[in-house]
Amino acid sequence: MTEGTTSAAAEGADTLTRLENEGEIAADYLEGLLDIADLDGDIDMDVEADRASVSIISDSDGRDLEKLVGRDGEVLEALQELTRLAVHRETGDRSRLMLDIAGYRARKRAELSELGAKAAAEVRSSGEPSRLKPMTPFERKVVHDAVKAAGLRSESEGEEPERFVVVLPA
Repeated sequence: MTEGTTSAAAEGADTLTRLENEGEIAADYLEGLLDIADLDGDIDMDVEADRASVSIISDSDGRDLEKLVGRDGEVLEALQELTRLAVHRETGDRSRLMLDIAGYRARKRAELSELGAKAAAEVRSSGEPSRLKPMTPFERKVVHDAVKAAGLRSESEGEEPERFVVVLPA
């Protein structure tokens, strides 16, 4: 191997170790939170797309965990920020950790990917830009990725919390 290949491999391993450490810190924090709230759930850690990913999975029917998701994922977003702060407090580094609870984000990602693909198809056939409803940064990212996968461009416009995606013709 060349020196550049070795150093790139070492850097990749360091990043993976750092992200796994973030996941472990987040899992410990979330386990404590579940204990305080007297809620049951298993914690699953992974590394996806250069970020730590932590999921709280129900070991029963999942109704208890729905409280941690909240209306339109609002509580989930707040818990994700608190978890990122807990990781930052331990590591000193800003975290991009993603938190999912009871599969909410996974279901939302599938819905948004479909929305992005449909919007791209409509724009392709009409030739006119399409403005979607305001979305969170996570939601916009998923839609942007789906539009890109469909071969079109998109951009975000507006100011938070009313920021939205515009799908543009080719």
